[in-house]
Amino acid sequence: MSVDAIGLSADLLKAVKECGYKNLTPIQQEAIPVIRQGSDLLASAQTGTGKTAAFSLPILDAIAKANHASNSANKSEDSKSASGQAIRALILTPTRELANQVADNIKQYSQYLPIKSGVVYGGGKMASQTNMLKQGVDVLVATPGRLLEHLNLRNVDLSQVKFLVLDEADRMLDMGFLADIEKLLVAVKHKHQTVMFSATFSERVKSLANQLLKSPKTISISKQNTTSGKIKQAVYWVSEDRKRELLSEIIGVNNWQQVLVFAGTKESANILAKELKLDGIKAALCHGDKTQGARNKALEQFSEGNVRVLVATDVAARGLDIPNLNYVVNFHLPFLPEDYVHRVGRTGRAGKSGTAISLVSPKDERFLENIEQLIERKFERIVAPGYEFNRQEFDAYQEATVKRDSKNRYRATQEKNQSLAKKDVKGKEQNKNKAARTSTKYNNKIQKKR
Repeated sequence: MSVDAIGLSADLLKAVKECGYKNLTPIQQEAIPVIRQGSDLLASAQTGTGKTAAFSLPILDAIAKANHASNSANKSEDSKSASGQAIRALILTPTRELANQVADNIKQYSQYLPIKSGVVYGGGKMASQTNMLKQGVDVLVATPGRLLEHLNLRNVDLSQVKFLVLDEADRMLDMGFLADIEKLLVAVKHKHQTVMFSATFSERVKSLANQLLKSPKTISISKQNTTSGKIKQAVYWVSEDRKRELLSEIIGVNNWQQVLVFAGTKESANILAKELKLDGIKAALCHGDKTQGARNKALEQFSEGNVRVLVATDVAARGLDIPNLNYVVNFHLPFLPEDYVHRVGRTGRAGKSGTAISLVSPKDERFLENIEQLIERKFERIVAPGYEFNRQEFDAYQEATVKRDSKNRYRATQEKNQSLAKKDVKGKEQNKNKAARTSTKYNNKIQKKR
């Protein structure tokens, strides 16, 4: 469907076309009409499918039309937001990177509209954020923790919010933001429309949706917890202490440019970036110990091709929008299998192809098995020439595998026995109740005869 077909206001359509939009993505085709109808929405789509525009465009269009109507009538209370503290659209995101990306997109979409937008997140300067909020914005993008700080300081008024969006809801739950979200919602007093976007429909997401949404429409664009068919995925089986050597060789031999590498911890990311530089591969860092300015600079250098590798922790697994990123490497596998989907989703975006490889040592096997179970795919373990395991490592891996399998069998047997015991107790209880009912009926008959 063409972007012209959805009836956006002229100024909004002009900006959208300047951003390169021609046709709507599937999530945009399905979500935009629902949001325009005013219904609450629970939507799931794989990363990179255009969900920011899916919720931003109908909201901006509605605000623009309301502004036009109020200016014509010159009597709308909601016109206060452009010059006071009241906010009409609130978009919550889990990370500062995603908050910045969403805010940038909204500014691009609304560049020809009389709509003010802003962003607040932890790590940004409190004073400048406070000044922006005091001047007033129509649309605010925020991380829950920092927005709660501003709310407690009475820097922000959420009482006039008409549109509430929770972007990456599953990630916010994983990061422990549920309590903050619940506190913020108390301040959203105005009757409003709520939209939730999530990469997965986990039980926790469904529980939150039941709590926040009223008779919501549900949209699921693709099978849950799957990776794009456009992404070529491979697993290299390698000793832990030779991962960095193999990574450098893969990047060098294949002449890969713009490689996003995920490390398990901030410390391992620091060490890896340093060793890559010693190998002559320019690398930058993006993790939680870096200042926002340093992280923005690293992303800018990477996007512009000034550094070859960006080493990141899972803080960058969502929200990064790097055009034409072709390569993602899992130097360490994530603890949560869902995060594998989010990581590799940084490439192969919007229908493009990409490559994702994982460097897996024996100690990573249990994480890989969880990933394989989640995405319903079995990976071949590739052993690169020259990186074969020595006998000691192989024996240790086999011993660990036997122990794990034995432990799993024991656990399965225990669970089966417990299940049988519960059924036995339940059966005995049912027989006991049945006997009691039979006895009661018999006694009642005797009483009637007497």
